[in-house]
Amino acid sequence: MTPETARGTAAVDPAGGPSAATVGEVGVADADADARREEAVEAALAALDLDAKTRLLAGQDMWTLPALDAIGLGSLVMSDGPIGVRGRRWTSVDPSVALPSPTALAATWDPALARRAGRLLAQEAHRKGVHVLLAPTVNLHRSPLGGRHFEAYSEDPYLTGAIGTGYVRGVQDGGVGVTVKHFVGNDAETERFGVDNRIPERALRELYLAPFEAIVADARPWGVMAAYNAVNGTTMTEHDALVNGVLRGEWGFDGVVVSDWFAARGTAGALRGGLDLAMPGPLTVYGPALAAAVRAGEAGESGEELVDAAVRRVLRLAARCGLLAGAPAAVAAADRPAAVDGDALAREIAVTSCVLLRNEDRDGAPVLPLDPAALRTGAGGTGEPGGVLGGDGRRGIALIGAAAREARILGGGSAQVFPAHVVSPLDGLRAALPRDVPLTWAAGADPSEELAAAGAGFTLRGVARDAEGRELGAEPLPGGQLLWLGDLPEGAAHDDVETVEVCGRFVPRVSGAHRFGTRGLGGFRLTVDGTVLFDGTQADENPDPFEAFFGTPTERGAVELEAGRAVDVSLVHTPVKDLPLPVQAIGFSLAHGEPERDPGELLDEAVAAARAAHTAVVVVATTERVESEGFDRTSLRLPGRQDELVARVAAANPRTVVVVNSGAPVEMPWRDDVAAVLLAWFPGQEAGAALADVLLGAREPGGRLPTTWPARLADAPVSRVTPRDGRLDYEEGLFIGYRAWDRAPAAPAYPFGHGLGYTTWAYESLTVEPRPAEDGTLAVATVRLRNTGARHGREVVQLYLRPAEGDAGDGGAAGGGSAVERPRRWLAAFAVAEAAPGGSVEVRLPLPERAIRTWDGTAAGWRLLPGGYALDAGHSLTDVRLTAAFTAPPSAGA
Repeated sequence: MTPETARGTAAVDPAGGPSAATVGEVGVADADADARREEAVEAALAALDLDAKTRLLAGQDMWTLPALDAIGLGSLVMSDGPIGVRGRRWTSVDPSVALPSPTALAATWDPALARRAGRLLAQEAHRKGVHVLLAPTVNLHRSPLGGRHFEAYSEDPYLTGAIGTGYVRGVQDGGVGVTVKHFVGNDAETERFGVDNRIPERALRELYLAPFEAIVADARPWGVMAAYNAVNGTTMTEHDALVNGVLRGEWGFDGVVVSDWFAARGTAGALRGGLDLAMPGPLTVYGPALAAAVRAGEAGESGEELVDAAVRRVLRLAARCGLLAGAPAAVAAADRPAAVDGDALAREIAVTSCVLLRNEDRDGAPVLPLDPAALRTGAGGTGEPGGVLGGDGRRGIALIGAAAREARILGGGSAQVFPAHVVSPLDGLRAALPRDVPLTWAAGADPSEELAAAGAGFTLRGVARDAEGRELGAEPLPGGQLLWLGDLPEGAAHDDVETVEVCGRFVPRVSGAHRFGTRGLGGFRLTVDGTVLFDGTQADENPDPFEAFFGTPTERGAVELEAGRAVDVSLVHTPVKDLPLPVQAIGFSLAHGEPERDPGELLDEAVAAARAAHTAVVVVATTERVESEGFDRTSLRLPGRQDELVARVAAANPRTVVVVNSGAPVEMPWRDDVAAVLLAWFPGQEAGAALADVLLGAREPGGRLPTTWPARLADAPVSRVTPRDGRLDYEEGLFIGYRAWDRAPAAPAYPFGHGLGYTTWAYESLTVEPRPAEDGTLAVATVRLRNTGARHGREVVQLYLRPAEGDAGDGGAAGGGSAVERPRRWLAAFAVAEAAPGGSVEVRLPLPERAIRTWDGTAAGWRLLPGGYALDAGHSLTDVRLTAAFTAPPSAGA
């Protein structure tokens, strides 16, 4: 059951599914195609011997499966996502559209928009020759410290499932497969390869498995990825109970289960546990190792039958992707959705996901959206003696922050792609502002405490050479980071490579002592403008093999350079060939930092710029060393002196707007001292264009928080992500996110579902119509609301269910007389509504039966809790506008 979206007065399926009139015809066509694919799969399977079968279950390299010409099987290609399609090689030679982060997509609360994002990614996948996208991530935001939360959607399983369903439908609309990940419990990064997450059964069912269950039921994904971690004592790549028992048995999943990369540990155990694909290859627990284990009887008497079942699923995936002779692709090329403009969609998602957390009045009106006329003339001052805006004609915008010039658009790790262009906030505002509106920029504070990969001003390429110095292959680089996983540039073979050089020209933007450094493992010779800054080796003791492989940036020296004068740069790297990596890889970085400035001077410059401007816009951000795959956060504070920067700018200019670029919550100790706070997440390649749209009022910030934002880390109900002796206990059970905040003594900074807009809404009526639950619908709620503001607006109508006092688990008898502990309230449905000024809109929201079911741990499994309930309709969890009561009958779902 998916949420509905209303435009004006018409309710439509947000996922853009077929109308009722065509469902029957589509179903017949799908059934016929399914039958033809299954026939082709069985014929292909019968033609394979054990060795060929087991080869098909192991990657032939980092991203692909082997082709088998004898059965007409092409090579299946997988690629990382979820914000873009990287392709087989992590290179800028073939750039990717970079959409906003998954937390941003979830902040739209719009499954239809998620489906459009998926369709764009399918289009990108076809362009890059990719058949399966390694996305979406539907793990939950259990704790705000999760380092990879930017890559997941929400703290709420229903919202996560709805957005994930839209995304999966969109990708597969285009005939490209997905692998919904990470099944299950990969909710933090610390010791992720071996941690045993001990999750109570009820929490596992009602929270962590719930998004996967919803997506399997509503989107029929072609793949699921098994996580690194263990759950309740068993590693997920061998978890028979959850993979074979729940995923395949209870839910009827018919797709492929692929390991997270390098996650498969045992051959027979993985086969019995339901793992189909062990990636990457060729060094894996499957392939020849699996054939040998089956012949030796290590996989049991049914070993070859289990192999056949796995191969059957892999062939089915290939058939759906159009790679198996005689099998029709699930989506013919002619039936793919119309082409999508990637730049336009990236901008739309970025705008719609912006969450306006705070927007205070200044001189009788909210500070946002900004008025170009006031920016031009300096009108709207306070008139107070000594005030910065007291009719003194101060004009324009002071744009402040390092991230305003070098946009922070995506998180670190496997979610990274190389877009063809990035619109920074500075670029976006320059393009959107009238020419007579002054715009100044000041760095204010540097969020990074270490050198970053060389970027602006560098024109670089990577060159592979053999032991005699002959060039084997080369390619352009988008910056100072080089990463060759498995595939090297054409002409270069890994075993023949002796050195790799990152080299080219650098044109400084400012004069002074530019700093240079290295990142990686092995030998390095760094030369800038003829000066050798380093010639030696670098090592790293990081326990995470991926982090160790990339190393830690190390400053090697500085060179005085003149702004605008080009210089030669060269970093020659001698890779370590005996690293314990299961794939051939070369990765390192040329690091750079502009001349160091006194931090106090930078802050003073920002304050002076703010004092001289009509409005100050401060862009603050996390860094890749704060939010990335591979580690969790230890603090929610912004890095560097950014908090001090905001506080000082706010003291100098009462019209201070703060833009936050982060994928997950950060502390904002200054939030009550600034005029406005706009959460832009990691906004993708169109960051600056979207920000200008929102700041200047061309578009309304449409986002709502998909996760609660604490005022302080100390207040967060769940903050433990570090295992003890390899074990992490989910002691909080059901109570994560807003479910936990409802019981916590402290209030969050901003609650789940919060977000302001540029108009106002009146909720006029709420009715609930009980319904027989044969179709899984418990009741249908109808909400009527009116746009009472002066602008066209977008509202996210949120419905929260709660037990009536003394009933349905509120300490009283429920479901046959047994009390069941339940959260105080939980999200049951939502819908997006839009209306013109003065216009009214009516949304109908089906309440799914599963909203009142609980897992009781007995043989009965799921149990419905009939009785009295209250339904709250509102603007957020804590901004309830209307309430209605209804009774769920004991026969519901019978």
